[in-house]
Parts: sequence; structure tokens; C-alpha cells
Amino acid sequence: MPRSTGAAPGRSARPRAALAMAPDAAAAVLDPIALAALADVCDLAPGPALDDFSTGRAREVLRDTEVLVTGWGCPPLDRAALDAAPRLRAVVHTAGSVRGHITEACWERGIAVSSAAAANALPVAEYTVAMILLSGKRALESARTLRSERRRPALLGTPRDIGNYGRTVGILSASLIGRRVIELLRAYDFEMLLHDPYVDEEDADALGVEAVGIGELFARSDVVSVHTPLLPDTRGLVSRELIGAMRPDAVLINTARGAVVDQDALTDAAARGRIRAVLDVTDPEVLPPEHPLWDCDNVTITPHIAGSLGNEWGRLAQLAVAEVARWAGGEEFAHPVLRERLARLA
Repeated sequence: MPRSTGAAPGRSARPRAALAMAPDAAAAVLDPIALAALADVCDLAPGPALDDFSTGRAREVLRDTEVLVTGWGCPPLDRAALDAAPRLRAVVHTAGSVRGHITEACWERGIAVSSAAAANALPVAEYTVAMILLSGKRALESARTLRSERRRPALLGTPRDIGNYGRTVGILSASLIGRRVIELLRAYDFEMLLHDPYVDEEDADALGVEAVGIGELFARSDVVSVHTPLLPDTRGLVSRELIGAMRPDAVLINTARGAVVDQDALTDAAARGRIRAVLDVTDPEVLPPEHPLWDCDNVTITPHIAGSLGNEWGRLAQLAVAEVARWAGGEEFAHPVLRERLARLA
């Protein structure tokens, strides 16, 4: 679609915009370069990001705001906030999930919503692929053994079940992240299985994966990677039965949400040495100091680092700037959040 040369009806050529997020999120994601780029495509309200819509300054800023650029820590855009923002037409989120601040009132008012979930999906997918490869080579365990014993192992005696050639990887959910993992894994010699109730065999063929039932996914896979959003019907989805069906020494990777997995069942299986796990998320975050998972050498726990961090925040900001520019030019968002699909999103 060609770029519009002027604003669409009801849109300013340089829309009035404001930031709404926690101060530390604003400082992390929107560095001076990103702020300058944003200021090139809109009239950005001066001063710090809004983190409370009830203050006098917030009401003054919101009164003229047409586009709200949001981030982690944005307060809910409830009816009171929207009443203070009569000109608000669009929300551009510099992170993934919009569940924390986009309310039903936003949809009722016809506000267009965009999210940087696609940009945030890439580092999560990269982390996942890295952990799949490292777990297949038992790299983390080998590093611990080498540090402890400080001698070269007999590599030619390596068991045949170690390595990444021909391993079976099961992807639970064809979410944005799940699809990026599938895309990145095409470069490797893996068999890929997928379970997603919204993906049929034709769609699975197009993705280059085999669509299977959830039980078959867990029973056949050497690695199961969880990419299911936490919704009321997915809490505890990775059940004791499914964990029990996993192959001995199989690996469970969770970069989604801790509560998607029955953590007690996972702890029992890991403590017995039956399966291995890589957990970037737990329930709660962080686990209590006395939790037995800390003492399992076959479990790697990282502090929710799979998503965008450090220089990866620049990708989020870049996407947000591009979305504001598209909206100002009269175009539709490239990364819209649709009301009818929200129930299936993280």
C-alpha cells in the first residue's frame, strides 16, 4: 500500500502524542535516539511519561493527545482515563501484551491499538533456539562437570542420545513466538511437531511442521517448547499427565508463563532425574529460596531474560516509531491488535 501524503480524516498530519509507562521503562526503551525519531513523526508532549492518569498534569496532557505511546507500567485506560482524553484515537505499545492497560472501554470507543509483540518475539525465539541446541549437546551440564572435575572428558565415549542431529522438537502453540521458533529451526536437522487447536493440517504443512495432538506432542518430542499464552483455559495446561508422558531425559523449555505448567509435577519429575528443564519463567517469579527446583542440576532457571533486553529494546522503539508514522500518514497499523483475537493473545 503506497504511503499517504496527507493525514486521513480525523487525523493530524503531526498528531499530538504522549508517553504512558513506568519511568524506568521509558528510560530503558526510549533512549534519546528513539525519542528524537518519535519527535520527527509527531508532536510529543514534553516532560516525563505518564504513570498515573489521575493527576492534574496527566489530565492536561491527555486533553490534546491523539496517539498514546505506551509501555511496561502503563496504567489501565479505563473510562475515566478515556474521558480525560477526548481526542485519543490510537495506542502504540512499545512492548508485547496489551492486557494490562487496554480495557473494553478502548474497544467501545474505536481506538486503534498496535503492539510491538512481533519485535519482542524475535529475542524470545532466539533464546529458545539457543537453549534447544545447548540442551541437545548437554552444554550446560558439561560446563558444570568440567568446572568441577577440571579434566577433559572422553569425548569419543559420548552416548548416542547426545547431539542435535535428527532430534524431535515439539512446539506448543503457534503464537508469534512459536512461529518464529519454527522459522529459525528450519536451518537445523530437526523433526518439528506442533500442537495448536487453531492450526489445521494445511496450515501446519505451510509452516513445515507436523500437526499432532497435545498428548502425542509430549510423548514423541525430545524437546517440548512452551509458547502458550496464560489464559484461564491454559493455566496448568502442561499437566502432570503430559509431563509423565515425556520421554526419559526429554527437555521442557518454558518461555511463556510459569502458570501454564503444573510446577509441582515438573518439580517431581525433575527431582527424580526423569526429565530436564529450561525455565525462563516460574510461578511465582522468583521462586522461594527453599524451592527444590533450585537444587536440581538438570534444571536451568533464568530470570525472565528471553524477551527484549539491552540493545534489543531499540527494536521495540523502532517498531513503535514506524507505527506512529504510519498512523500519522493515514495508513493502517502494520502490527494491529484486534479485539476479536485478544482472547487468544498473551
